[in-house]
Amino acid sequence: MGFSIDRIPLGDRRLRTFVDVPWVLFRGDPHWTPPLRGELLGSRLLGLTGLLTPKHPYHRSADVIHFVARAGRRLLGRVSAAVNHRYNEHHRVKIGFFGFFDACNEFEVVEALLDSAREWLAGRGMETMRGPGGYSNATHEANQAVLIDGFDHPPTVELTHNPPYYAEMLERYGLRKVKDYHAYMIRIAEPSERLRRVAAAVQRRREIETRPIDKRRLHEEVNRIVEIYNEAWANNWGFLPLTDDEAGAMADTLQLVADPGLLRFASIDGELAAVLGALPDPFVPLQPTWNRLRDADLMRGLRLLRTRHRIPRMRLMFFGVRPRFRKLGIDAVLYHQVLAYALSHGYTTCEPSLLLEDNDLILRASSFMGGVHYKTWRIYEMPL
Repeated sequence: MGFSIDRIPLGDRRLRTFVDVPWVLFRGDPHWTPPLRGELLGSRLLGLTGLLTPKHPYHRSADVIHFVARAGRRLLGRVSAAVNHRYNEHHRVKIGFFGFFDACNEFEVVEALLDSAREWLAGRGMETMRGPGGYSNATHEANQAVLIDGFDHPPTVELTHNPPYYAEMLERYGLRKVKDYHAYMIRIAEPSERLRRVAAAVQRRREIETRPIDKRRLHEEVNRIVEIYNEAWANNWGFLPLTDDEAGAMADTLQLVADPGLLRFASIDGELAAVLGALPDPFVPLQPTWNRLRDADLMRGLRLLRTRHRIPRMRLMFFGVRPRFRKLGIDAVLYHQVLAYALSHGYTTCEPSLLLEDNDLILRASSFMGGVHYKTWRIYEMPL
């Protein structure tokens, strides 16, 4: 099979082609949903600083490169390679990441793409190649890992969908599992009697105050979320503290789709103790129609704005309890309140994800809420 590999640096106009690759490979797939192109390439109209642009804060502490496989004008695959210096300094490692991985079902194409990423990373002194992810595999980054189970369900926001052969190709190349993530599906119904009893008992024993976020002061609220995140997630695999710039980007995203009733803080004796954050899933209105005009960012964005208050599916994106407040039952109180709110506002399903395979506390909590494990993603690595 004759094909070539294009090397595309940050800031190159050919990154538009890099973004187009999955639109070609997944054409007609009823379960694939991409982010807005502006989230990657930037959009003045939508006020987005694209991740693949030099202005994005990610690039202040990272080096990146992009590769596209093509046979003439036919796009066959893509991959990025990244050295996230802040991640490596935080963990005292020399890990290089491959990301934005998409490819046709031809091993020689996959091999050539991964060889390109591997050689670039090795040339920068990295000792391990890990991925796929967005650019890298820090916990808070979007588009983590390869789907290995649950192919018959569409992805929720910031999560990946791919054909079953991806895992086979990566393992054939020599990559080996380093970590799995899980997703659960919860059908929204009246909170169980057990959950109601536990939540009521906890509130009788302790002075737990809860409240929804205040969208009028969203940047301040996001700073509070980040404060809890940087403490509650500190010992999780793949953790990297969120920066002020990343907090600002999170606030801009939440401004568009957040339903305050699904984002709640808990405090004990006036001190922030926990946060639970779920979002109406924008991937519902953003699903492709496979019509060039209707799939333009402007039209997809308008669909989102028009329907954002009627989205039935939500994703539980983060739930964190500061260490000294754990095992007090705060989780039951927040879960009960959010489920009751969701039921009264027309939500039908909730997906807690991405959940680390060895985070027993959150896995048990998802089951306690009536969740059923229905998807698994995998991150791989290999020595360089």
